[in-house]
Amino acid sequence: MSAAGPRLSGRALRLPRALLLDFGGVLVETGMRPGWCAELAKEVHALLTRAGCRELDAAAVEIDIRAGAAADKCWKDAMSRPYAPPEMTHTGFWGDYVAADWPASARQLVIAHATPLCKRMGELRQDRRTRPGIPELLDGAAALGIPCGVVSNALSGAVHRDYTAATGLAGRLALEVYSDEAGVRKPNPEMIRIATRALGVRPGDVWYVGDNFDRDVLCGHRAGVGGNVLMVAEDTYDIPYETRCLPDAVVDDGHGLLALLNDAAEGER
Repeated sequence: MSAAGPRLSGRALRLPRALLLDFGGVLVETGMRPGWCAELAKEVHALLTRAGCRELDAAAVEIDIRAGAAADKCWKDAMSRPYAPPEMTHTGFWGDYVAADWPASARQLVIAHATPLCKRMGELRQDRRTRPGIPELLDGAAALGIPCGVVSNALSGAVHRDYTAATGLAGRLALEVYSDEAGVRKPNPEMIRIATRALGVRPGDVWYVGDNFDRDVLCGHRAGVGGNVLMVAEDTYDIPYETRCLPDAVVDDGHGLLALLNDAAEGER
């Protein structure tokens, strides 16, 4: 990427009928919590011990959780290339990526607990805080009569729902679509189409706002959104490979997105 920033599509943005936002990198900033893996490994080891599975110690469990998370990251990068990728299942993550070589009883135990374990992993792994300008953006969109929703990849959307509920954001969102619940993941355009069908609008009448080129901008392009907006986050330019899809606009935070929305509204007056 050039020092001047990303190239843009050159398309003019019209005022959208709905605004769809990614969760991590757009609605919230995230930071990795040190020690999350050891903490989760202790909890998983305790679960195994209570069930009588004593072949693995906590250190071995931690090694395999860390390896599974690393393999999952590689898989996610690869899944940015197919047109319609599915999402990793909770049982697939724990049964195949973490516990593939565990004793049969231990593997079956984590498979049986895969959904709450994925949620617990999400809770322990990252700290979250609402990005600057997001409350103002949601208020501004509401004043313009534009519903807002979340469309986001997630190994556990339940963690994100807990955050929006705890912070009061949920009451300002028309819907939340998470990939583990939908069974598909961005850049699969079905992620955006699920939201547009629920809101009763066409993809061409919405803006989609994400922080990644290979999952978000590409997903918006495939879905045919009317506005493909990139919000810069910490890892925006840490891309696994270059894509040819260009955003229509780039903003720094919620304040920048609200200004873009207000400019579009002013242009239609």
